[in-house]
Amino acid sequence: MEKEKIKATAGKRRITFIIEAHKAKNVSLMGDFNNWNEKKHPMKKENSDVWKKTIFLNPGRYEYRFLVDGQWQKDPDNDQLCQNNFGTYNNYIVI
Repeated sequence: MEKEKIKATAGKRRITFIIEAHKAKNVSLMGDFNNWNEKKHPMKKENSDVWKKTIFLNPGRYEYRFLVDGQWQKDPDNDQLCQNNFGTYNNYIVI
């Protein structure tokens, strides 16, 4: 079983996303790496305001945003932005 887990993550990098969301009840990490599916990467509350999610990604460029209690939010700690099809902006990372 352990060998299967190692194979599944070979070549992938561990990336941790963090957002401070005051009084939030639900936060999801959404991006092109999970087809913008809010159920795929729900974030965990670390303390009263900080939410985290660690995922494994292959090298590449990925767009993402956070969904905080049903409202889109950019990553305030990442100034790399690109315009999306809705006239707003997504963050992106390059791994």
